[in-house]
Amino acid sequence: MFDGLQKRLGSVFDRLRGRGALSAADVDEGLAEIRTALIDADVALPVVKDFIAAVREKAVGEDVIRSVTPGQQVVKIVYDTLVETLGVESEGLSLGAPPAPILMVGLQGSGKTTTSAKLALLLQTKEKKRVLMASLDVNRPAAMEQLKVLGEQTNTPTLPIILGQRPTDIARRALAAARVGGYDVLILDTAGRQHVDEALMAEVAEIKRLTNPHETILVADSLTGQDAVNIAKSFNERVQISGIILTRSDGDQRGGAALSMRSVTGAPIKFLGTGEKLDALEAFHPARVAGRILDMGDVVSLVEKAVENVDREKAEAIAKKMKKGELDFNDLADQLSQMRKMGGMQGLLAMLPGVGKVKDQLAAAGLDDRVLKRQEAIIGSMTKQERLKPDLINGQRRKRIAAGAGVDVADVNKILKMQRQMSDVMKKMGKGGRAMQGMMGGMNPSMLGGMGGGLPPGFRK
Repeated sequence: MFDGLQKRLGSVFDRLRGRGALSAADVDEGLAEIRTALIDADVALPVVKDFIAAVREKAVGEDVIRSVTPGQQVVKIVYDTLVETLGVESEGLSLGAPPAPILMVGLQGSGKTTTSAKLALLLQTKEKKRVLMASLDVNRPAAMEQLKVLGEQTNTPTLPIILGQRPTDIARRALAAARVGGYDVLILDTAGRQHVDEALMAEVAEIKRLTNPHETILVADSLTGQDAVNIAKSFNERVQISGIILTRSDGDQRGGAALSMRSVTGAPIKFLGTGEKLDALEAFHPARVAGRILDMGDVVSLVEKAVENVDREKAEAIAKKMKKGELDFNDLADQLSQMRKMGGMQGLLAMLPGVGKVKDQLAAAGLDDRVLKRQEAIIGSMTKQERLKPDLINGQRRKRIAAGAGVDVADVNKILKMQRQMSDVMKKMGKGGRAMQGMMGGMNPSMLGGMGGGLPPGFRK
């Protein structure tokens, strides 16, 4: 997300930082480029105007222009203004006394039903809430069945289907079932339409009046850009939404919807849908998102993902083996699996500072999630003995492994070389002392050759 905007802003800031002193004209020139970048990213024009005006007011002053690092000061001002535009603080769900109804609204195709299941899973796993889901969509064929299937996949109870009932009748029945069943949260998946119309709004408004939800969440497709913002505005005017979930944010290269939503509607973005899997729903943190846009990274989210996905006992066992230089392919397979759970190579790289500047080089070097799949396929093609004792893998075995994984022998050679180099480096680290100097000399970016032929030169600096 925000790849295009990140690249454009990065080039502007590089030029500003490269100048020893800045004049008001220099700042205005940079702001003109930032304005164009924001418009190209599909940010709402009123939001762009307010953003540029706020940055200029703070940036064109004696304290900034005459400071030791004026370029860096401007970057800091842009960062602070981005955070303000996105919403300052992360805002979670306001649940209150159980059963807390959450009304999910939006257009057809926005991912509302799947997002309802994602939210249920998140509330159950992270908040330890008992959740009941109910589909109020009597218009779309198999909508109720879809929610039922998703409920089974997420281990979330769903309201039994009774054909012929009106949405308001289903809502009443769902409220009663949630109270009797002792549920903490009731997620109500309303019907969508191809476009905003009076019938849709009247139905949603009536359901809201009847259920008095603690949260009214608009589910909007991030890829639709300004259309998503206009839809949010329409829903907010009629039913007063309390929050927004942007779906398909992982495929949104521009990010205009995310940057516009809070300013246009006054409602905060609460979550981002980051993939097709049912656990691909992330809390929206304005400061962290601003950091990603400006290529400052998001180390806090990276640590959180590690805590959630890394098996501590396995990690400690592997660490002990690493100190002895005994890293085998079972260990490497575990590491690759955990990396995939944490968002894959692209997801992890996006959270590291400065990666935006070498993103094209990384792509050219083949460093993407296909590398992980290829490596896992190679390891999966090995026998148990080969995974435990890599030294057994001779020329004939390499050919067999390559054929089984559908890759070239050269790919097998790369991962074998990577495993050897990682084992050697970790063994030197375990010895400590002077060995650290040898380790630093022995560390070569080409040890990631198995991950795509080595890192690009810009990433090694």
